Amino acid sequence: MTAQGTSTPTNQKVLHQSILGSRRLSNYAWATIISIGATGFLLAGISSYSQVNLIPFSNPTDLVFVPQGLVMGLYGSAGLLLALYLWLVILWDVGGGYNEFNAETGKAQIFRWGFPGKNRTIDLTYPLDDIQAVGVIIKEGLNPQRKIYLRVKGKGNIPLTRVGQPISLSDLENQAAELARFLEVPLEGL
Repeated sequence: MTAQGTSTPTNQKVLHQSILGSRRLSNYAWATIISIGATGFLLAGISSYSQVNLIPFSNPTDLVFVPQGLVMGLYGSAGLLLALYLWLVILWDVGGGYNEFNAETGKAQIFRWGFPGKNRTIDLTYPLDDIQAVGVIIKEGLNPQRKIYLRVKGKGNIPLTRVGQPISLSDLENQAAELARFLEVPLEGL
């Protein structure tokens, strides 16, 4: 599996690319670390207030509640809210989805999961005949960008790669070239 996801030609007429969303190992790690740390801060604040030691490896009852215990409790509460947000984003798999290019039906479908609500799914469908080119954007520096996009007639550039850590140059080139060959359109930007 690449950083982008997987690309599987189910047969010669369909190209399916899975897009990894928020269910990345780094997101699980950050959500776990923040949950543990925030719980510790909140328990320290509660221990400081109640004078009952809730943390077995430390003694936060020695803290003065105002301001130390209060601030630790607030940091813990804020951290738990952040952890809850991260766990919900992982649960909902925000940003995950797929790109499917089907020569049999003549359609390109770009599907992504979003946040719950009225517009939870992003589902774009275009005729393959409207796709003019596959493009690549490569910017290096402080904010590097490595993106693959479709240039669609009347719609502009439609991004195909996930947001987050840039994919390697070799993976980017291979995926873009494979897609351009499949769609029989020019490859721009390389």
